[in-house]
Amino acid sequence: MSLPSMLQRFAIGGLMLLLIGCNDGTSDTTIGPAPIGDDDICHVCGMLIEAMPGPKGELALDGDSEVTKFCSAAEMLVFLLQPENVERLAHAWVHDMARTDWDHPGNGAFISAQEAWYVSGHSRPGGMGHPLATFATRRDAEAFQHEHGGIIEGFDELDIDQLTHMSRASHP
Repeated sequence: MSLPSMLQRFAIGGLMLLLIGCNDGTSDTTIGPAPIGDDDICHVCGMLIEAMPGPKGELALDGDSEVTKFCSAAEMLVFLLQPENVERLAHAWVHDMARTDWDHPGNGAFISAQEAWYVSGHSRPGGMGHPLATFATRRDAEAFQHEHGGIIEGFDELDIDQLTHMSRASHP
């Protein structure tokens, strides 16, 4: 192999290493909902997430290499909708409560928070104020509403003032 050919290969290899080093690991394909463990605490209130009933929330903001976990979908949304966070959203997830147990939601039931249906004002208990019930389909949200009451809203209809008031309210 000639010297110019060898130098060219080294240059290409060095460029590839440089490009790999520039990747911060937050591409859309590398981050996803993370399992909630027994020792995980809520980013907002510091309580053990597993100790709380009802749907949980997780999110990743632009630049995050790990997800941030919350003891309720409502607390995650209040955090997310803060002006300093809303524009940085990369991903957010909540439990599909049609596929998991209310008292102990499973790690395999996370869905996109932006595509979920939310039921507020229902009769089920949850962590940290009144919880939002979260569902992958409107049909499942309507079935829950029929049994437990409440109001159904999509992600774009959620309002930070409403969520803040709801999270401070005691269970009905």
